[in-house]
Amino acid sequence: MEDCPEPAKCGNCREEGHMTSECPLPEMCRRCKQEGHKVSECTQPMRCGRCGEEGHMGRECTNELTTRSFTDAEGNTKEIYVPRENDTADELFKLSISSGINFGKYAEIPVKVTGDNAPAKVTTFAAAGLKPLLLENIKKSDYKVPTPVQGSAIPIIKAKRDLMACAQTGSGKSAAFLVPVIDRLLSENTASNAVDPMTREPVKPEVVVITPTRELARQIHRQAKKFAQGSGLRAVVAYGETSVYHQIEECRKGCNILVATPGRLLHFAEGNVISFANIKVLVLDEADKMLEEGFMDNVQKMVTISDMPPAGTRQTLMFSATFSDDVQVSAQEFLDPSYLFLTVGTIGVGMVGGICGDIELIFHEVESTEKREKLDSILEGVEPDKLEKTIIFVGKKTSADYLSAYLSGENMSTTSIHGDRTQRQREEALSDFTEGKYKILVATAVAARGLDIPEVQHVINYDMPDTCDEYIHRIGRTARVGNLGKATSFFCSETDFKLAPGLVKVLMAAGRDVPDYLVAAAEAEGGSGGGGGEVAGGDDEWA
Repeated sequence: MEDCPEPAKCGNCREEGHMTSECPLPEMCRRCKQEGHKVSECTQPMRCGRCGEEGHMGRECTNELTTRSFTDAEGNTKEIYVPRENDTADELFKLSISSGINFGKYAEIPVKVTGDNAPAKVTTFAAAGLKPLLLENIKKSDYKVPTPVQGSAIPIIKAKRDLMACAQTGSGKSAAFLVPVIDRLLSENTASNAVDPMTREPVKPEVVVITPTRELARQIHRQAKKFAQGSGLRAVVAYGETSVYHQIEECRKGCNILVATPGRLLHFAEGNVISFANIKVLVLDEADKMLEEGFMDNVQKMVTISDMPPAGTRQTLMFSATFSDDVQVSAQEFLDPSYLFLTVGTIGVGMVGGICGDIELIFHEVESTEKREKLDSILEGVEPDKLEKTIIFVGKKTSADYLSAYLSGENMSTTSIHGDRTQRQREEALSDFTEGKYKILVATAVAARGLDIPEVQHVINYDMPDTCDEYIHRIGRTARVGNLGKATSFFCSETDFKLAPGLVKVLMAAGRDVPDYLVAAAEAEGGSGGGGGEVAGGDDEWA
């Protein structure tokens, strides 16, 4: 205790700077959270922190963990969520989105690698020198040829070079880093690192993937499990609003690849659940978001934790569809100076609808009060069983609830996802939409990035985002891997004027038609190219 570098905290209020005996606040029982007595004097029954039942402590608990509800000290009903992780191998191999009719055009996309001595790209997975088991899993996943980002990134990562990679939405970026990382672990005969839960030793993963949203963390985790099938390597996922006990126990069973959101990852690192001592590869997925204000502090804390290998010793990989100039500069502190910069298409330009122009872009000039009427005109007359699979993006959680309820009342098959729904509700809504139980998903920014949902034919920006980057990520939920899609946006000059200059610049550079009213709004705003660097997402939480 005397050697501990951390400041002492009060056992009563958990604040630093004084001991429990000196605390100015009323004494509070740690069991019932009521004032005036100690836990040793509490008349409330002892409850297990793991399962919630009476009569035993968490360390003695042998019950199977299940989702449960409880009432907190303020009388609010809360849920401790335990996700179902029961995907079979066959289910995992069905996760891929099949390539569309324009997939052949991917060969025309310009690819550029900046930096010294870049390894040559590959045009087949076999040419990359991957392990036979991994090649078999790639084949079972119905991956026939590498996409441009995969063809260039896989040999770079296999050569253990640091990489910043920018490629259009739906281009296979997750596989571009997961495949060579898993190949490295197989080549180095990485063993199980399970720990005895009674020793409280930290688990030491070899790979950590950090991503901004829980839904994307779950998706990448399932992809990692798919490519690692039959290898003995274990991939584990950790994210917020989910049972801490469950995720700790999953880690302790063995964790070679940890996929996590930044808040939960930092909590586990600071709580000695995991150690970064054995990290070989650190991946920042949606890296531009991870290096924006709001996430940057957590990322910096993680890379400066004492047992994290420094840049140059660990391999650092960054992937996204958008990288602003500012983000490229801030990324330097996390990368080895000899890193390579891979761009597929043109940053922030070619990502609109992919280079191949697979997305039909439609804009409507509207007043804020006209949006619902305009949406009705788009959806009216369509038979319920003929509705296109559609994601409708809104700016606020309350708008998501309202619009979902309205459309359901109009006999349209609709569900919603936003930050105020419980994690169980979010995952159920996404699963139901993915599987086709619902045809329309009303969503806030939590569904804007990275998610691979098959057969999304239409994206509607009911509320425009705050930034052009966010616009690119939103419309990228359709037309993935060469498939065709449509993106409709309601532009309100009164509320969306700040977005206009940047949006016009991106659309013109991509060779797209630009409505006159967008040009006028951009000129009125001064043509500053605004909307490029703010944190988007309305009133949602990203953790």
